[in-house]
Amino acid sequence: MRRGRYGFDAPLALAGLVSGAVVVLVLSVTSFLQGIPVAGVAFLLGGIYTSASAASYLYTTRRGKFAVWAEELDRLKGDERLLDLGCGRGAVLLLAAERLPDGRATGLDLWRSRDQSGNDESVTRANAEAEGVRVDLVTGDMRELSFADASFDVIVSSLAVHNIPDAEGRARAVREAHRVLRPGGLLLLADFQHTPAYEETLRELGVVDIRRRDLGWRFWYGGPWFRTWMLEARKPVAVG
Repeated sequence: MRRGRYGFDAPLALAGLVSGAVVVLVLSVTSFLQGIPVAGVAFLLGGIYTSASAASYLYTTRRGKFAVWAEELDRLKGDERLLDLGCGRGAVLLLAAERLPDGRATGLDLWRSRDQSGNDESVTRANAEAEGVRVDLVTGDMRELSFADASFDVIVSSLAVHNIPDAEGRARAVREAHRVLRPGGLLLLADFQHTPAYEETLRELGVVDIRRRDLGWRFWYGGPWFRTWMLEARKPVAVG
């Protein structure tokens, strides 16, 4: 169990699913009461479907993503410098910090609540205190990182890069992540959109050690049509 308060991912989308399920179920009951069983059954099936989608979304944002990321971060040795791009309330950042007794975790964000409910730097600091870890927090744009080249051993990002509205901006963010990652360093980038484009950008930069994989049902935002993919890559080590 996490001790921090991590909010809800894209809260308006979750609210839409819950509201939609309620409306359709009400229509189902109304149809049965008015003696229109065919419509009642159709609305009932729609209500069950939408309710299941809402349950999937709620599970992922409150439980599933934590379980998946905990497994991903268990590979850390404990002395790395890690950067979380778009850290939000710290769901991934603080899981990483717990695994870095001799390292350091840094989170970067623009702190916009439309991407995550209650997203604010003060909330992330409070969560770090609640979880008993120390982290560095930076206000900044992942398209223009203020860090020097090869500053980090590991870079992670969870459902953040897709919030950049244009393809060139997303490519710039991936290029910046590559720039501040040390040779041989690990990049773990999870998203439900644009991961093939992120992979293409990395390959253009000369990265060949890349895997793109489905993170499974625990990271579905409503169902398999909103599955999350992990892009895992190692920055090449210069030869010679």
